[in-house]
Amino acid sequence: MKLRARAQLVYRFDPPTDAIYKIQAAHWPGQHIVEETLVFDPPVTFQEDEDIEFGARTLRCHVKGEVTLTYEAVVENGRLKALPLGVSQHDWGELPAEVLPYLSPSRYCPSDQFGRFVTRQFGDTSGGARVLAILDWIGANIDYEHGVSDTETTAARTFIDRAGVCRDFTHLGITLCRASGIPARAVSAYAHQLEPPDFHAIFEVWLDSGWWLVDPTRLAPVEGLVRIACGRDAADIAFLTTQERCEMVRQTVTVKPA
Repeated sequence: MKLRARAQLVYRFDPPTDAIYKIQAAHWPGQHIVEETLVFDPPVTFQEDEDIEFGARTLRCHVKGEVTLTYEAVVENGRLKALPLGVSQHDWGELPAEVLPYLSPSRYCPSDQFGRFVTRQFGDTSGGARVLAILDWIGANIDYEHGVSDTETTAARTFIDRAGVCRDFTHLGITLCRASGIPARAVSAYAHQLEPPDFHAIFEVWLDSGWWLVDPTRLAPVEGLVRIACGRDAADIAFLTTQERCEMVRQTVTVKPA
């Protein structure tokens, strides 16, 4: 699918601060960037880095006052497919070394606290069936609701509150998959048909010798996703990170067929 993604971030940085943006489409196998533009207003000197493993791109800069960053890209996202029920789960000894970090607990995903729960709740499933059962459980038990969580909310807190936004759904999904022995990692994306439009947090699982994208909110079809970055949890994929405080003036994200 060919998609046009556009993001405009208007923030006020007072005091001046160093900032890291992650809003550009990733250079990822099967995802082709046809064209793109990136404009700072007022102009800002920045450094762009690319993650060798994931193709995610990072902008580093020093910003002050009100700054507008506008990014637009036309992306061919390949042939993304929904996770099948029958894909198999690997024994840990069969996993590639590079996926092993995504079995372990991380800042927002305390998977070591959920082993007993996943055994009781999903013990008769494995592989794709286990992941889909986890998604069904999240959909039935967690309300999509703004204002319940914040940037410090972990999956354990979401499990108790039973509400959150895409970031919280993703952290809980990752946590339950890791507790099930399935490598899982967070992904930030542009999402076609997401309402209201915004940067979207999803995750992917390693099954049947490959990564499979899933949306725990089920608000956007997998076929319409454009990946930006991935990592252990939200700490690795945030679209904006600053050393000092900042204030959002306005922010818009749109994704439509190109």
